[in-house]
Amino acid sequence: MTRRLSYDFGMSTELQPNGANDLDAIIIGAGFSGMYQLHCLRDRLGMRARVLEAGQGVGGTWFWNRYPGARCDSESHSYMYYFSKELVDEWEWSERYPQQPEILRYLNHVADRFGLREGIQLDTRVQSARFEADQQRWIVTTQKGEQFTARFLITAVGCLSSANIPKLPGLSDFAGRWFHTGQWPHEGVDFQGQRVGVIGTGSTGIQAIPVIAEQAAHLTVFQRTANYSIPARNAPLTAEFKEYAKQHSDEIRHIMNSNTNAHPFRIAQRRAAETAESDRQSIYEAAWQKGGLQFRATFDDLLLDETANATAADFIREKIRATVTDPAKAEILSDIDHPFAAKRPPIDSFYFETYNRSNVDLIDLRATPIERITERGIQTSGGEIELDMIVFATGFDAMTGSLLKIQIEGKDGRTLQEEWRAGPRTYLGLQTPGFPNLFTITGPGSPSVLCNLPPAIEQHVNWITACIDYMRRQDLHQIEATEDAANDWVNQVNAAANASLLAKVKHSWYLGANVPGKPQVFMPYAGGFARYIDLCDRVTANYYEGFELTR
Repeated sequence: MTRRLSYDFGMSTELQPNGANDLDAIIIGAGFSGMYQLHCLRDRLGMRARVLEAGQGVGGTWFWNRYPGARCDSESHSYMYYFSKELVDEWEWSERYPQQPEILRYLNHVADRFGLREGIQLDTRVQSARFEADQQRWIVTTQKGEQFTARFLITAVGCLSSANIPKLPGLSDFAGRWFHTGQWPHEGVDFQGQRVGVIGTGSTGIQAIPVIAEQAAHLTVFQRTANYSIPARNAPLTAEFKEYAKQHSDEIRHIMNSNTNAHPFRIAQRRAAETAESDRQSIYEAAWQKGGLQFRATFDDLLLDETANATAADFIREKIRATVTDPAKAEILSDIDHPFAAKRPPIDSFYFETYNRSNVDLIDLRATPIERITERGIQTSGGEIELDMIVFATGFDAMTGSLLKIQIEGKDGRTLQEEWRAGPRTYLGLQTPGFPNLFTITGPGSPSVLCNLPPAIEQHVNWITACIDYMRRQDLHQIEATEDAANDWVNQVNAAANASLLAKVKHSWYLGANVPGKPQVFMPYAGGFARYIDLCDRVTANYYEGFELTR
């Protein structure tokens, strides 16, 4: 029997540091993760903690991602903190799927509500972090040359925050303006009267394309990989639903923490392969009309069985063909080469309908690949398309990119870049051997991007906080994942992926395939959020099994 440890933190005393920049803990990043981690360490444990944030404001992903149509694909009542009942009760979302400005307002409200700003240093990009073994402290240096020291270093840099800009020849020759969706100008972009090209039809492209099409004189979409998408059916929240979400917040939180993907709904316990076709079609149709990610929760074998998955994939392809009136465009958009939901499954607001507009063209890059960017536009093997603006909706160097941009050096001169040269190797996604007292929130090896992230973030932060609290109470100064534990966990991550259809897609950013030269390793843990929570609790109950703790 394992012993469950609660996450009820008490205040404990700590020796006063030697200077203003000598801290108990440094947190990198002021998004959902970093702000909650600051609250836990500073306000619950009484530690001297500081957040270092590269941006000019809090919000993390939602500070930077301001592209047209940017919104969350988790339902608003689930895309929020649940650690404070008062916070849940006082905040009201306006829509089923909130847009970027509303999410950023929420995170600024949280920063003010809990007095977090005084612990956050903005406009401070971390350049390097080095562990000094003799002092058992991390030395952190910013790009401006400022130095900080702390016993604990916690990275909260986000899974999808390092923009992936393709190295296309000729980009510097382009006479127009170009943008990446993850680095959008805060003043916005005026597309009126412009000939615009969008490269990429993943989640961000699917959100941005309909909005840009409404503004631009002409839009050309360059599709690298055809994608499934489910209509969001977004709408304002009713007063009745807002009240329901507040009254049932404990139940909603329990559902999120006890299912596979941390969303506020459960996957139906039925199999597509064993359901009569007429009944199956009716179930899919009802889910399609309801909209949102619950479509993938219609059956529990969609990511386990290719035959079952094909029933959902064929249904969506038929919907695409029925929506897009131009048969040639419909064929390009429905020519999808991977199982449904084996890559990140987007939801949309009138994405496929956009291709019925007279000012929208579609280029299939598998048939006519891009050769180079020219002064006047984009040259494909089929000819040159003249453009005034180019939008790269090409995603991110996911899960590892933001971490590897920082020069992180652990014991004996070991660098994270070298340790992860063949792919990330962590224990529970929380620590890497050779890097004592370094914690990663929603890092590679955790459920992270396969989940609704706020519940996963809260679980990670609670676990890290409880661990640090335990160390302080036991007068332990250092914690480090063991080599054996990390190797075993990598095997478990691979086994979980291989048990599903996720690992069969070789061009997925889950494996880093969107970044040339990146090791092809399945990065998130696909065993389910509820199972991950249980595994973390077991490690804690067994006195941090798999970690070496020293005084």
